[in-house]
Amino acid sequence: MSEQSQSLVHRKLPTRRWPSKWNISNIIDGRALRVKLTSDFLDNLSDEAKARKQVLDHLHGALFRGRMIAQERLQQGAGGLDTARLLSAVMDEVLHALYDYITVHVHRARNPTEGERLAVFATGGYGRNVLAPSSDVDLLFIRPYKASAHAESVIEYMLYALWDVGIKVGHAFRTPEECIRLSKQDVTIKTSLLDARFLFGDEGLAAETQEKYRKNAIDGYDAEFIADKLAERDSRHAKQGNTRYVVEPNVKDGKGGLRDLQTLYWITKHLYGGDSLEDVMKSGPFTKHEYSVFIRAARFFWTVRCHLHFLTGRAEERISFDLQPEIASRMGYRDRSGQLGVERFMKHYFLVAKDVGSLTRILAAKLEADQIKKPEGWRRFIPAGSPKPMAEDGFVLDGERVSVTGEDVFKKKPENLIRLFALADETEHDIHPDAMTLAARNARLINPRTRSKPEMSSIFIDLLVNGKDPGLALHRMNEADVLGRFLPEFGGIVAQTQFNMYHHFTVDEHTIRAVDYMAQMDREGGEGFELAHRLFQKIDNKHILYLAMLLHDTGKGHGDQQIEGMKTAAQAGKRLGLTAAETDLVAWLVGHHLEMSETAQKRDIADPQTIVRFASLVGSIERLRLLYILTIADIRAVGPGIWNAWKGQLLEDLYQNTEAALRGGRTDAVSVSRELEGRASLNRQELADRVGQIPDVMEDMDPAYWTGFDLDALESHARTISGGEPPIVSAQVREDGGGVSLLVAGQDRLGLFSRLAGTIAAQSANVVSAQVFTAPSGFIVDVFILQDGKGGVFAAGDEGRLRRLEDEVRRAFASNEPVANIPAKSYRREAAFKVIPQVMIDDTLSEGYTVIDVAGRDRPGLLHDVASLLADENISIHSAHVGSYGERVFDAFYVQLPDNYTDEKLATLKEQLFEVLLREEPDAPRTPARSLKQANAADSF
Repeated sequence: MSEQSQSLVHRKLPTRRWPSKWNISNIIDGRALRVKLTSDFLDNLSDEAKARKQVLDHLHGALFRGRMIAQERLQQGAGGLDTARLLSAVMDEVLHALYDYITVHVHRARNPTEGERLAVFATGGYGRNVLAPSSDVDLLFIRPYKASAHAESVIEYMLYALWDVGIKVGHAFRTPEECIRLSKQDVTIKTSLLDARFLFGDEGLAAETQEKYRKNAIDGYDAEFIADKLAERDSRHAKQGNTRYVVEPNVKDGKGGLRDLQTLYWITKHLYGGDSLEDVMKSGPFTKHEYSVFIRAARFFWTVRCHLHFLTGRAEERISFDLQPEIASRMGYRDRSGQLGVERFMKHYFLVAKDVGSLTRILAAKLEADQIKKPEGWRRFIPAGSPKPMAEDGFVLDGERVSVTGEDVFKKKPENLIRLFALADETEHDIHPDAMTLAARNARLINPRTRSKPEMSSIFIDLLVNGKDPGLALHRMNEADVLGRFLPEFGGIVAQTQFNMYHHFTVDEHTIRAVDYMAQMDREGGEGFELAHRLFQKIDNKHILYLAMLLHDTGKGHGDQQIEGMKTAAQAGKRLGLTAAETDLVAWLVGHHLEMSETAQKRDIADPQTIVRFASLVGSIERLRLLYILTIADIRAVGPGIWNAWKGQLLEDLYQNTEAALRGGRTDAVSVSRELEGRASLNRQELADRVGQIPDVMEDMDPAYWTGFDLDALESHARTISGGEPPIVSAQVREDGGGVSLLVAGQDRLGLFSRLAGTIAAQSANVVSAQVFTAPSGFIVDVFILQDGKGGVFAAGDEGRLRRLEDEVRRAFASNEPVANIPAKSYRREAAFKVIPQVMIDDTLSEGYTVIDVAGRDRPGLLHDVASLLADENISIHSAHVGSYGERVFDAFYVQLPDNYTDEKLATLKEQLFEVLLREEPDAPRTPARSLKQANAADSF
């Protein structure tokens, strides 16, 4: 790095290219501010405290005005990058005026010695001439050698003044030698020095610091710095979940966010020098287009970040659900047909983050080509040599990574864009960043004419079905824009979000993860997925299943998801060369991919009518197998904590019950009922073989209970019930980590379920599922799955809290006292969503019971309130099926209505249920959240 390119020292405040309306002197007049401060000093020579107060008032006023103007212009459509630069310029003027006031009037050195010299630098983002509304101001004070009393007095006065006006200041006081030594020990310090911008003080000392830093920490240290920054990046990504597609991303530290952009900037500046952001990136290895992508990304992220800080009044970096709608609105994203404005905003966010990933890959390729950066992992130990030709013409192994001999490889044969990823999967090699970059640049070669070529489809389907790691291959193809080009149906869901708390990833990320889970079940199954693995081996046309999984969410954002998804699936199937029957099957799976999950979780799968209806829908064992595997992979890919053994058991029971009906061609209610009773009898016998004597109260339970749990759970129930007197209450943490399993067994009475639900809620536990079984004798066995308010295990690591829960539930059996107050929880995130309550009452879904479905916004005590209303109406709950889906809850109750319960009473009941669903806690925010805190400009001072 040349001396000329160094820009650590500035002999005057930097000149900015502002639009005319942003002239800094129109916002803050530094000269006028100095005159005011001098006047304050002269007017109060005998009252130092009064002078100081007036000085602070003027400084506060200048900062307040600058902040207000910046906020106003941002809301009027100014970019975030210009806003951050304006705030930085305002801070420059205030600090310079304060420093001049201190060194001229308060601690003036009339005959300064060599040791009293002092240079002040801005570091961090402030050093780069950008300052977020609520960010810290980082300052570096440089002294020539040991600290002098005068320098310490100046710094102390300055820091206390800044703190008193509400500025958060990070500071360091060092010699040039200390800066060099510490920068070699800590890459963060080294980076801060790379950003350092001289503000004021002794210019000679500043120049000396610059020169020593260049000679002793920059020149010859490029490779070391790059390795440290990339390791720092990888660590940061790991903390953020190693994906850029989480639906509440961190704009600063998230993968593909501002910090990744800054890492590119730091590496480029270390190598090539430069002053401003634009100058540094122009001097680096990027093309004009790549530079433009970088600047657009920086502007977008800074706009998001400035809105975040102003909106919350703090240094908030996570774009949480409750903030997304307001930021989207402020940035001009409006609702369009089939897509909310907030979803359009978040899609733009993820596309920009994807661009940042591409820029990172491009820089890595450039650095390796210049031999500045070694390849990652074990490849760094392989001596560099000539690329080795591969079997396919035009492909080579370069440093044990698949690459191409040039762009002609793709231009002559566009199918090679797919073959690149297939070869990497087949040989289990990484792809060279150069090849990824070339693939991304040439992705447009896949067009309506070329994507219809049989050879291209053949390569892709073989990779999808027979690949060693199809999930990884699809991720790579998606990063290079090849997947969306080849499958435009998939391209429509790239970076698409679903504005709810249930889905943790963008639609494309969720889909690729689902394919990955499917491939795992295909290869090995794993614990809990043995049935899925066995069924996979019986499937003749696996490509049908993989394609259905890849296309299952392509209808989202275009109206009715199922109908539109079937259309896109049919379109893709024809283009890929599937037969008419294969295309119809893919489309059927896409159109019905939610049916099995909803039936298993929202219906009584031991009720013969449920099996009859589901078997009629599926129609064949082949379709049942495909739908079962697809459903498991889909649920597992939603996000952490969504899948658990209980859901797996429900799906397996539904599969077994339905397969038995289809296999014998006995899909009438009577035959299904006999089959269920047979399975129940078999489970009873196997349990008796394990435990000997089965408790009488369990023997009395109907087939729904005996087919609703696996043998391990039934054995646990038997031993627990045998070991005590009713009421039996046992809370145990589930082995799968899905929550706490609360077993409750005892004599039923009207309203008991309501009391149990209320007691559980009063202990701050959230019921995410409930299985309720009642014997003819009135004895109940209920199993609740409990989590805490954040989706974690309830009372994790707190055995005493679990025992208190058990005691309170036992007390609920014996007492008629009102349920204790149910603690409220923060609704800030949930309030962002508009949840329309739904109530359905149907007497055709079950032979012996009426089914009441309620759906609405989840809140503490909702299950208790609904069950209390039913109890007040003398309605007996036979079974309950409770499910939580992020901010939404769906509860299905199989009930017995009192005799002569008229249609008028049913209509009234429905209205009352709506009232319960619409009820909110007194301190819950209005929904959907639009009245978020708009921070006053003075909040940060």
